[in-house]
Amino acid sequence: MHLLLIEDDIELCCLMEAYFAAQDVRVTSVHDGPGGLALALTEAFDLVLLDVMLPGFDGFTLLGQLRAASNIPVIMLTARTSPSDRIHGLEQGADDYLAKPFAPGELLARIRAVLRRTKPSTGMVVLEVNGVKISSSTREVWCDGLPVELTGAEFDILELLLRNSGRAVSRDEIATSLHQREASPYERSLDVHISNVRKKLGSRRAAIRTLRGAGYLFSPA
Repeated sequence: MHLLLIEDDIELCCLMEAYFAAQDVRVTSVHDGPGGLALALTEAFDLVLLDVMLPGFDGFTLLGQLRAASNIPVIMLTARTSPSDRIHGLEQGADDYLAKPFAPGELLARIRAVLRRTKPSTGMVVLEVNGVKISSSTREVWCDGLPVELTGAEFDILELLLRNSGRAVSRDEIATSLHQREASPYERSLDVHISNVRKKLGSRRAAIRTLRGAGYLFSPA
């Protein structure tokens, strides 16, 4: 595994590089926004760890520019823990969000969970419901024949809804599938992911219905 760490705290970078090296994980560190974006777009990494407060431009700006050209998994790391910051990061396309200070073991577990979600499956499975088609093997999505770019978390939510089309899927089911835990009553990340998927489906956005108290349902027709 090769990670790109974009973080201006040099001491933290050294500590993380040492920890991950002991786990057989390679980490390349960059300490500013422009340099981090350039490296993310020109070299091959499995995942990006992205701080919010960076010299040059901040992590939100970097993520927006990165998402315009790449679907590489991104976990945001920041001391800014307000719900609005987490929501903004998820709306920009982050796959997960971890507040500082954090335990290195928790970060590694989240990295592995994100990579499991984004790793293409070996079997060729194509599912099509109500004008929306997905390929589980390539993790590609089409809506009315046109390609749709989703993040890893967005793809997993859409796939879960399509596989259960016509049935309400609870927030706990979605959270368990994504994060191996139940959804917090105050957690907005699922709502943000669902909102992003709806926007990207365009003409088929109404196919994802919110059922108060029950969860979300993808209409089969």
